[in-house]
Amino acid sequence: MEEAYSLLLGGLGFALLFLGLVGAVLPMLPGPFLIWLGALLWAWGDGFERVGWPTLIVLGALTLIAWSSDLFLNAVVSRRAGASWKSIGGAIVGGIAGGLLLSGWIPVLGTLLGAAAGGVAGMWAVEYLDKRNFRAARAAVRAYLASMALAAALEVTLAIVMIGIFVWQAFL
Repeated sequence: MEEAYSLLLGGLGFALLFLGLVGAVLPMLPGPFLIWLGALLWAWGDGFERVGWPTLIVLGALTLIAWSSDLFLNAVVSRRAGASWKSIGGAIVGGIAGGLLLSGWIPVLGTLLGAAAGGVAGMWAVEYLDKRNFRAARAAVRAYLASMALAAALEVTLAIVMIGIFVWQAFL
């Protein structure tokens, strides 16, 4: 019975590790958090013999860095390009509205595309209405898209590092 429990936790852990790696690429899934949770379940199933709390703490710190860098990069890069806080809020509201609007038509892909398009449209609309300047609105949107790409690249990199640390501790 105990061995079946261990296998179940190990299997769930591996599934979450894989889903977390996918989530690092897809913006709707919390990739690094799922990787950390998968490592925790796997370690629990293994009795914390190969992957212990020090490794889980390091993975947790990387998870927090990935999450906070996403928020930080989007805000800082957008603000440096002259975007107002209102337009950043417009991007958030537009992203949520776009994701919800298209999720009913095309389940997963519609949510992703709707969130991206809604975020861009929301930022552009609020920035344009605020400054009445097409170029300023376009520059804010470009900076927002660049910051999203940079944050995504960082999240994918951290997710790969997290998987590498887990594999190193668990199997090497």
